[in-house]
Amino acid sequence: MVSEAVDQGDPPGSQPVVVPIQVSRRIEAPASAVFRILADPTMHTELDGSGMLRGAVTSDSPIAEGDVFVMKMYFSEIGDYEMNDHVVEFEQDRRIGWEPVDGAGHPNEGTRMGHRWSFVLDPDGRDAALVTEVFDCSRTPELGMDNGRMWIESMMATLERLDQVATRDSIDSH
Repeated sequence: MVSEAVDQGDPPGSQPVVVPIQVSRRIEAPASAVFRILADPTMHTELDGSGMLRGAVTSDSPIAEGDVFVMKMYFSEIGDYEMNDHVVEFEQDRRIGWEPVDGAGHPNEGTRMGHRWSFVLDPDGRDAALVTEVFDCSRTPELGMDNGRMWIESMMATLERLDQVATRDSIDSH
């Protein structure tokens, strides 16, 4: 399920309203198991639907808001670089979100562009969760990412991969 606000048109002379892009999927695994996977940076490459992640530099799972984890990335226009992800949302088994800061090898190293990636988990019974991935560039519409719409397919692929990993891990733990 994909959701975004319908563009009602902006008043003349106003800034365009940018609404976060959300993609949801029901996953047949407990929210706690899904959260464990999302909070482990070493799992992100396996989940990545964009093809940009190359591995975790940081092996510790974020344990609180304010923690930072570092990911190796690749983008054809930049090449290899790192992204320092600052955890800005953290509610155990319910929500995790981070704001990327351009890291080593990125031409804008040290720049926080202001967009945010997050995952919201709503338990759906004892052994399932509705997982919503959110890309929020509402504070930075000038990023030129089609207000986040360019990520919809990658987000759907990420949730599909998360589903595969979570259900595999859930089966393995029984």
